[in-house]
Amino acid sequence: GPIMGISRDSLHKRRATGGRKKHWRKKKKYEMGRQPANTKLSINTAVRRVRVRGGNYKFRALRLDHGTFSWSSEATSRKTRILDVVYNASNNELVRTQTLVKSAIVQVDAAPFKAWYQTHYGTELGVKKEKEGDVKVDDKKASNHIKRKLKQRLQTRKVDPNVLEQFSTGRLYASISSRPGQSGRCDGYILEGKELEFYIKKLMKKKAGGTK
Repeated sequence: GPIMGISRDSLHKRRATGGRKKHWRKKKKYEMGRQPANTKLSINTAVRRVRVRGGNYKFRALRLDHGTFSWSSEATSRKTRILDVVYNASNNELVRTQTLVKSAIVQVDAAPFKAWYQTHYGTELGVKKEKEGDVKVDDKKASNHIKRKLKQRLQTRKVDPNVLEQFSTGRLYASISSRPGQSGRCDGYILEGKELEFYIKKLMKKKAGGTK
């Protein structure tokens, strides 16, 4: 009878010269594939452990809503809530079904990063422009040393204007870089610079109803 379902072999493919290959052996365990995890964005998180070849384990995330996202230009990372799946280069269906996969573009909660920025630079993000270099620190708590430190940090800080804009909405665009169906985690990085511009353009096009 038939054995095992999904196979990752190349025996069913044609040769480079175009010839058919003879069926000369059965499927092997090491060519086995499994059903896709189709990790969904949901509060009701669920991660299953799957025993795999060599006695190892994979962690199959079925539903997730949190992940650790890194803000590389500020060299910091925070655990934050994933709010929405907004773009997927491979398949629009995955956006509609809110499926979390590697390199999907999502929106994450900006609050943890905002809080970090507040303590690190003493200024709040996403607030309408005030006088530059205005250090708003609680005077009762901050020593002169800290004020000096913050002033110095403010001189070198530079936030991507596109990212700044997002802070006022409370949501940041991010890309998933881990593989939720393999590691059980949904981690990634906040989009900045050229990459962010690229995806914003894509999203605009999608909004405009361009299927291209």
